[in-house]
Amino acid sequence: MGLITVVDPTPDYIAANRAAWDAKAGRDESTGERNWAGHPAWGLWGIPEEQVGFFPDLDDRDVLENGCGTAYVSAWVSRLGGRPVGLDNSAKQLMTARRLQDEHDLRFPLIHGIAEHLPFQDESFDVVLNEYGAAIWADPYRWILEAARVLRPGGELVFLGNSTLLMLCAEDDETIPAGTAMLRDHFGMHRFDWPDDDGIEFHLGHGDWIRVLRDNGFEILDLIELRPPEGAETSYTFVTTEWARRWPAEEVWRARKR
Repeated sequence: MGLITVVDPTPDYIAANRAAWDAKAGRDESTGERNWAGHPAWGLWGIPEEQVGFFPDLDDRDVLENGCGTAYVSAWVSRLGGRPVGLDNSAKQLMTARRLQDEHDLRFPLIHGIAEHLPFQDESFDVVLNEYGAAIWADPYRWILEAARVLRPGGELVFLGNSTLLMLCAEDDETIPAGTAMLRDHFGMHRFDWPDDDGIEFHLGHGDWIRVLRDNGFEILDLIELRPPEGAETSYTFVTTEWARRWPAEEVWRARKR
């Protein structure tokens, strides 16, 4: 199936994030190629699925990857027996995903659209998931509502993003690793306009995450705080392995639609 482009009304940050991720597409190709050829592993340190437990049951289920980038998670879903659909804000990221589909002879729909206005009918999916993607690049007060709409009753929502604690300690300059001091307020966390990045992120405190999930009809199943193995390496500079061994730098939320 070819790319489907969805024309939609967009909040002000959508265009900025689309441009930012279009610009990063060339840089992300090697990561996409490696992950398409590999086994499920998560986050900044590539922690194996066996240690994380990110995936719910996927066999014979309709799965939306919400902010798929190069769509390697959708490829994993397909190999595990699910029926994935990949959606992303960046057409250039999806071009890489389509090339990798050709190289791996693996087909599933790729849709150019946004998590805040999903182009699907109500109750179309059994699972909505994302590794980063919509979890940090879309406004949770918009995308959680849409995820709930397209999930069938009993369907599961699973998403991975930066931890609340890391966001309180992260420097404005991503080349400087997070330290041990809190640099910003916990109360009122929402939109992050980083001075050294064209993209705009969204992060909430745990209480706000709980409320937005419950207010949209979800039962919270788990909060998994990731801890990289001792000596693990990451190419990212805004947090070190030593930091993430002491405090969670990434977290996975799992919820079920009531």
